[in-house]
Amino acid sequence: MTAARDVRSPAVRLALLALALGGFAIGTTEFVTMGLLPDVAHSIAASIPRTGNIISAYAAGVVVGAPVIVSLGARLPKRGLVAALILLIGLGNAATALATTYWSMMAARFLAGLPHGAYFGVATLIAASLVAPEFRGRAVSSVMLGLSVATVAGVPVGTWLGQHLGWRSAYWTVVGIAALSALLVVTLVPHVPRDDDASPRRELQALRRPQVLFAAGAGMVGFGGLFAMYSYIAPIVTGVTGLSRHTIPWFLLAFGLGSVAGTVIAGRLADWDVERTVLGGFVASIATLLAFAALAGHASAVLAAVFLIAALGSVLAISLQVRLMHAAGDARMLGAALNHSALNVANGLGAALGAVVISAGWGYRAPSLVGAGLAVLGLVTFAVGLRARQTATTAGAALVTVA
Repeated sequence: MTAARDVRSPAVRLALLALALGGFAIGTTEFVTMGLLPDVAHSIAASIPRTGNIISAYAAGVVVGAPVIVSLGARLPKRGLVAALILLIGLGNAATALATTYWSMMAARFLAGLPHGAYFGVATLIAASLVAPEFRGRAVSSVMLGLSVATVAGVPVGTWLGQHLGWRSAYWTVVGIAALSALLVVTLVPHVPRDDDASPRRELQALRRPQVLFAAGAGMVGFGGLFAMYSYIAPIVTGVTGLSRHTIPWFLLAFGLGSVAGTVIAGRLADWDVERTVLGGFVASIATLLAFAALAGHASAVLAAVFLIAALGSVLAISLQVRLMHAAGDARMLGAALNHSALNVANGLGAALGAVVISAGWGYRAPSLVGAGLAVLGLVTFAVGLRARQTATTAGAALVTVA
């Protein structure tokens, strides 16, 4: 298919909408579990801390599923593959809704997480193929917008349904959204020819490219800064800012709106200069996390910082995804999927390190300082990668000149 249209074309917009709806289903199932955790724990007769492991099970599914599914599905027609992946997401949520024991719930959440990264890898590759090169960043961000909108709309609605109609209703709703998305993908997304030269070996070759490893490593470490802070937003609001627990939803809303805003501008920034966008995103994240730690006692400052951190997180996630697609060469699909594996590792790393400093008695401001440190490491990792590429390019040019 010739990439000759831009994101304003009606046909492209409808195709991107179908793909974004799948992202909306993923975002809803990933985050609605947090709001329904006590209900789920009571239903499966487990403590809340133990039931919290189902969140880790989902993240483990993402980390494992992205490279495995993308590699095995490298030769499959892309439209059919992305439709199958969103149906698998529906299957994982149906299994979640039917689970009655702790271990069946763990298995169901692992299953639900398996297609997450692979879906975004294939969906963003399709989106990029629908448009000319100068619009690819915006096409990728359009697909990712579904994930951001889920934090504003899908998660609150799913939580409300779960609290009033039983927690299982939230996951059955995701099943319905996934089925609708699969139908729209088959109907609205154009056929993308299969790549007969693709193979699991070629896809996995991307893991041997230094620039892929540097970009993934930057996200794996640096993106943890966001989760180090946000994982503990509720106790920060009540224990440091001194507000009532009833105000916490406003901070969650600010995070969701920031995520949407960041996703909207990320595509244009990535189309402008993806590398400068990543570097600038890390620098701005470091400054915002440090300001958050210093001003956590002021409600308005915390609200603004949560919005900014979410926006910068979206900018980083999307620009790193585009960077990985470029760096992966022929294995762009794995590059895009690998980003979601890296971000889920960052999720666990940030939350875990935040717990360490809180347990050490350093208070709830400390995770933001840890987050700033992680963002510094992400910035350094990415900068070292760019420097290594420049050195290799210079050396290669010198060899050509000598020859």
